[in-house]
Amino acid sequence: MDLTRYSRQMLFKPIQEKGQQKLAESSVLIVGAGALGTVIGNQLVRAGIGKVRLIDRDYVEWSNLQRQMLFDEDDVIEVVPKAIAAKRKLEKINSQVSIEAIVGNMSLENVDGLLEGMDVVLDGTDNFSTRFLLNDACFQKEIPFSYGGVVSSRGMTAFFIPNVTPCLRCIVDEGAGGGQTCDMVGVISTAVDIVASHQVTETLKFLTGNQEALRNSLRTFDIWSNYQYDMKLSTSDQGCPVCKKRDYPSLKKSAKAEETVLCGRDTVQIHRKSAIDLEHWEKSLATTASVQRTPFLLKATFTEGFDLVLFKDGRVLVQGTEDPVQARSWYDRYIGS
Repeated sequence: MDLTRYSRQMLFKPIQEKGQQKLAESSVLIVGAGALGTVIGNQLVRAGIGKVRLIDRDYVEWSNLQRQMLFDEDDVIEVVPKAIAAKRKLEKINSQVSIEAIVGNMSLENVDGLLEGMDVVLDGTDNFSTRFLLNDACFQKEIPFSYGGVVSSRGMTAFFIPNVTPCLRCIVDEGAGGGQTCDMVGVISTAVDIVASHQVTETLKFLTGNQEALRNSLRTFDIWSNYQYDMKLSTSDQGCPVCKKRDYPSLKKSAKAEETVLCGRDTVQIHRKSAIDLEHWEKSLATTASVQRTPFLLKATFTEGFDLVLFKDGRVLVQGTEDPVQARSWYDRYIGS
C-alpha cells in the first residue's frame, strides 16, 4: 500500500504508520448515502479505510445537492441511485479502498449479511426505526455503532460500544422520530458536516486503537444558536431490553410491512415483489407515462401528477402523496399485485 497520500495523517501522533495500517485492515458499513452518509464516506475513504460497504434505497434529486457532497448535477439528470453515485465518486478519490455499493433497503431480512465482517457501523439514516434495527443488531453482534442525526441547525451524535457503553435505546425512547425532519424544517450543510465529522473521528479513534480518547458522551448542539451539551454515557438503563435483557426487539420476526411513508418526502415506498424486470415495465408503462430507464431503476412520470420509481429489488416509490391509500391505488392501477 502506498502511504504517501496519508503522510500528513501519519504525522499526527495518535495515528502514525501503525494506526494507518490498522485503518487499511478495517471494514465499515455506512447505512444511508444521503447528507451524513456522503460526508462520512468522503472522510473515511480519504483517511484510508480498507473497505467500505454502503447501502441506500434512494436516487439523487436536485434538493440533495445542497448538502450531499458526493453528488453533482449529472447524477440528477441521469437518475443515478445514491449508492452507485457515491461509489463512483469515492473510487475516484481513493482507488486503494474497496467500495461495495448496495441499492436497497436496510431491513430485518438483510441486516445480518450487511453487518458480516464489519468493524464499525455508521449511521447515515433519516429514521429511528432503522436506527433501532442497527442498534439491536450491532449490540447482538458486538459491533460498535456510530450514531448521528441532524435537522435544521441541530445535531446529535454518540459512539456506542457493546459491553462498554449504554446503547441507543437507553437514551432515546422507542417512540422517537415523530418530530421535525429535514424535509419539514430544512437543514444547513454545516450542521451535517459537524455531525458526520464527530462520527468519523470517534470511528478513527476506535479503529486505530485509541479507545482512551473516545468522547464517551451523547453530544447535542445547535450551531446557529451557539449551543452545545454533552451527556455522559455512564451506565445502561436497568430496564433496557438490549443492554440488560438482551432481547433485541427490532430483531424479532414480524409481518413484513409492504408500505413505508417517507416522512416529508411526499413519497410512499411499496415493496410487494421480490424483483422487478425494468425492461418489461419500461415497455408496459411507456403507453401511459413518460419513462426513463437506467441500469438501476425506472422512473415513470404520469400526467395525473405523480411518479412511480421502480427498482430491481422489487421496491416502488410512489411520489406525489404521503397517503398510503392513494399510493396503493396508483400502484395497483399501473403495477398490480
